[in-house]
Amino acid sequence: MEVSKQKTLKGSFSLFGKGLHTGLNLTVTFNPAPENTGYRIQRIDLEGEPIIEAIAENVIDTQRGTVLAKQDARVSTVEHGMAALYALGIDNCLIQVNGPEFPILDGSSALYVKKIQEVGVVEQNARKDYYIIRKKIEVKDDATGSCITILPDDQFSITAMCSFESKFINSQFATLDNADYFTKEIAPARTFVFVRDIVPLLEANLIKGGDLDNAIVIYERELSQEKLDQLADILNMPHRDAKKIGYIQNKPLMWENECTRHKLLDIIGDMALIGKPIKGRIVATRPGHTINNKFARLMRKEIRKHEVQAPIYDPNDEPIMDNIRIRELMPHRYPMQLVDKIIAMGPNSIVGVKNITSNEPFFVGHFPQEPVMPGVLQVEAMAQCGGILVLSQVEEPERWSTYFLRIDEVKFRQKVVPGDTLLFRVELLHPIRHGISSMKGYVFVGDHVVSEATFTAQIIKNK
Repeated sequence: MEVSKQKTLKGSFSLFGKGLHTGLNLTVTFNPAPENTGYRIQRIDLEGEPIIEAIAENVIDTQRGTVLAKQDARVSTVEHGMAALYALGIDNCLIQVNGPEFPILDGSSALYVKKIQEVGVVEQNARKDYYIIRKKIEVKDDATGSCITILPDDQFSITAMCSFESKFINSQFATLDNADYFTKEIAPARTFVFVRDIVPLLEANLIKGGDLDNAIVIYERELSQEKLDQLADILNMPHRDAKKIGYIQNKPLMWENECTRHKLLDIIGDMALIGKPIKGRIVATRPGHTINNKFARLMRKEIRKHEVQAPIYDPNDEPIMDNIRIRELMPHRYPMQLVDKIIAMGPNSIVGVKNITSNEPFFVGHFPQEPVMPGVLQVEAMAQCGGILVLSQVEEPERWSTYFLRIDEVKFRQKVVPGDTLLFRVELLHPIRHGISSMKGYVFVGDHVVSEATFTAQIIKNK
């Protein structure tokens, strides 16, 4: 059972440029951060240098980008930088910025990706805690027709489908089947704006830093030559023939669907605010920052409801160890062998299975009219799984036994009764030293944790 580790940057890097909406000259610096930090953004230009956690609940505005805030500190246009971190597998990062938004750069994630690749990524000791999608989750906005659905998948993937109210650019779709393709296929996709939206944005005191180097401008509804010339003067753009509709930018389109690829990029940036890497397939119809944030908030609620996820168990799969092999490793016999098979195992973790039947001997007295598995036996079963993990790593395991030294933080959440299938997940908390191991164990029925414990055991050679 392969266990992925958290990652952070090997060193710091900075990027410089103007803000899309403020027009200010800005510097953003990405720094390594300790395990379990997540993403945090620090406004170093404000008194006290406040830090904003980059999570969905801290988003206060989604009209023209994602805006995060904590009390009086706010920062906008974060999505391109967040997308680069998330897609490149970085879990922990402290981002420092000297103004109210990230620089727009070229309107994409490409420069963030380039700098991350230059500085490098380092693996940390803590386990990467993926949230694995087990069922369809969906959020809709009937007013806009926007919808985001996530379905089970063995990795993170996205399909975005966009429908623009334009005769020039109508329906497009873009797909990212594997995050490994993000760097070349999605990161360079630039932000875009329709000419019809520019005047309202200017009136709202926005896009002061917008130009043809950091955005694709789509001119799809003919204006009078005079009005188009006035707009070009405001934006310091060259005049063009008002009868000639089309894309306006200094660098040609990289893909016909570059606009939708950028929408997909924005989704990734907004999904970074979920706070955990996801294994699932997102299907987004008419996405935008508003529906993206609603979905990210819903996902955070789902994660809180299933803070610890059960291992995936398919009874059709061949076990790593059956009950015969377990008896060869462990001294336990009926009625105290409480693990039927092992379905996954790595250097530091193990997953076992126990099928509970009405014929279990402990049900005779616990309790005759309402059979319930004793909690102490659930802890014993967890420990047996841990013992199998430890003993599988020594020579001649049949000559060793494991014994409890300590049990802590025991919790029982619901009853275990005949007909239940128990899944045990046990992980080493520290490397084994002097024959002593500390472990954390969980017992699941279905998707629910029924009990958990932390325990310390010692390996002793049999006499």
